[in-house]
Amino acid sequence: MRVFGLAGWNGSGKTTLMTGLIAAINRRGFSVSTLKHAHHSFDIDQKGKDSHAHRIAGAAEVLVASDRRWALMRELRDEAEPTLDALLARLSPVDLVLVEGWKFHSHAKLEIHRASLGKPMLWPDDPAIVAVAADAPISGLDRPFLALENTESIADFILNHVGLIPAESAETPKLEA
Repeated sequence: MRVFGLAGWNGSGKTTLMTGLIAAINRRGFSVSTLKHAHHSFDIDQKGKDSHAHRIAGAAEVLVASDRRWALMRELRDEAEPTLDALLARLSPVDLVLVEGWKFHSHAKLEIHRASLGKPMLWPDDPAIVAVAADAPISGLDRPFLALENTESIADFILNHVGLIPAESAETPKLEA
């Protein structure tokens, strides 16, 4: 399965870009799934729902299904957090899996950077970051720079990088100082 990630600090625009990329890649005829790393306190279940009562009672897994969607919740209890690779193995086959989070995993990633956040860049210490998308040019950058607001060219870059479209179909990113 082809995997490509978005990495960046909280507030950098990862989710906004991710939703734009999903739509742009779907428009190009490719299927996309996503894997989002969440904070330990997240919960999609709600107190008062039957599924919540099942989990609290001790069910290891609860699968909720309707005529529109299904969701499987696994209670980890004393188990370690699953690895990215283990979670990827649970997904159905698609053309591309976009990963949000797991910024220190070794899969190819695009760093999302906003200078106004005042956070350090990730790319100097992470060889898996293959390009940077930012809201302003970055001095000393030794990999492709992509304008953060240009979702279409970022989609082309990713599709080219993972081998779904040839290089001549993608816009060529320009390094800027």
